[in-house]
Amino acid sequence: QLPLVESGGGLVQPGGSLRLSCTASRLDGSAVAWFRQAPEKEREEVSCIGTSDGNTYYADSIKGRFTISRDKNTVYLQMNSLKPEDTAVYYCAADGGYGVCSKSGNIPYDFGSWGQGTQVTVSS
Repeated sequence: QLPLVESGGGLVQPGGSLRLSCTASRLDGSAVAWFRQAPEKEREEVSCIGTSDGNTYYADSIKGRFTISRDKNTVYLQMNSLKPEDTAVYYCAADGGYGVCSKSGNIPYDFGSWGQGTQVTVSS
């Protein structure tokens, strides 16, 4: 397993923005996804980025508002136009070097390494 560290969460007003970061010692060969889990809800995938250009996935609920990107050993999730329903703990996860995100979505089982999570709260 690869230790992952998330940062960038916090409290923001509706319509605001946050940028989450996920860092590890070596991420260049892995697909990396962001999942989120709200209280009493199942963990759901938000976005995923593979190692090939253009290999990304976005959940319908965040399309057009969130952007995933990567730079060496860090993966970012830029979140704009945040809504109260985006409130959750956000986790990043890396696969074991397969490096490909499914365009139809990915499940937690596909990822072997997880971060500790960072809280995002959208509230006025």
